[in-house]
Amino acid sequence: MIRAKAEVEGLTPYVAPLEGRRSLLRLDFNESTIGPSPRVVEAIRGLPPEAYGTYPEYAGLNDAFATTLGAPVSHVEAFNGVDAAIRAIFDAYGEKGSTFLTTVPTFGYYEPCAQQQGMVIDEVPYADDLQYPLAAITRKLETRPRLFFICNPNNPTGTLLAPETVVALARSAPHTLVVVDELYVAFTGQSVVPLALELPNVVALHSLSKAAGIAALRLGFAVGHPTIVERLRRVTGPYDINMFAVVAGLAALADPDHMRRYVVEVLAAKSWTMDELRRLGVRHAGEGGNYILVWPPGDCEVAVKALRGQGILVRSMAGKAVIDGSFRLSIGTLEHMRRFMGAFSGVGLAHSRSAR
Repeated sequence: MIRAKAEVEGLTPYVAPLEGRRSLLRLDFNESTIGPSPRVVEAIRGLPPEAYGTYPEYAGLNDAFATTLGAPVSHVEAFNGVDAAIRAIFDAYGEKGSTFLTTVPTFGYYEPCAQQQGMVIDEVPYADDLQYPLAAITRKLETRPRLFFICNPNNPTGTLLAPETVVALARSAPHTLVVVDELYVAFTGQSVVPLALELPNVVALHSLSKAAGIAALRLGFAVGHPTIVERLRRVTGPYDINMFAVVAGLAALADPDHMRRYVVEVLAAKSWTMDELRRLGVRHAGEGGNYILVWPPGDCEVAVKALRGQGILVRSMAGKAVIDGSFRLSIGTLEHMRRFMGAFSGVGLAHSRSAR
């Protein structure tokens, strides 16, 4: 057998259980529960046959997204989903033996990307109350790590830092590339982009997977200083983004009202769901994003399996530091959350009573 490089041989890959989900109520991966704008479907259906046999063209895509941010197009680059942007950042800046700094728990794809580059991984744990470990991170930045990732709001804790705080961290660490994962910014309205565009050590990551509802098509963006964007472009394939994603992205960006309406509906449903959990005395957390953490009374895995039996998927956080015993609950429409609460009241709380 031909062995891969040592970093890959010792790697535990990031694996998401995504099969067999489409017929169920998907409250596990923070996807849109209503799908994209009708304009997206129309645009894809309108592609002529010759488009299938032609390499994709990208003219206008970066411009359209830059316009939504009020940013110069030179600060924006599209990717085959934000996962591809993350990989490009590690490919371009992740030197072997250098330090990758982040928190734990956070998005699970960062760590294997750092491992593939042979980086030293320094993870600062969240406090039990899920407050961001700002003092500890500030001290760590004094050691000049190569890369520092902050997921804001953090997935899965929902912890949210003010953009001014993030920018202050970046200013304090001019020798560190600060990557701000803002996939859920549509649900918070708080972005580092206006403040950080001129900083040469900051890049923000945005996506059309969540509020725009095109997760299946994989389209994300890196937003940062032109020197950073240009380096990321160097390590990216010439045709990584397929034509369907380009057409869908342009159509989604042309219908911002669809996203706005969905965000308003999700935030209202989130508020209702948290009120219901408070009424039931169930511990939960989730300051930002279209998701919350829920600690069901009794055994979490039993509750997760029972909910699946009711046709509802949630994401178990079993074994994760600080949040073991909880599940992550994506927020859909109020109708979806009423269905969840009805099922949860029957399976989560019933199991708690039977365990006494």
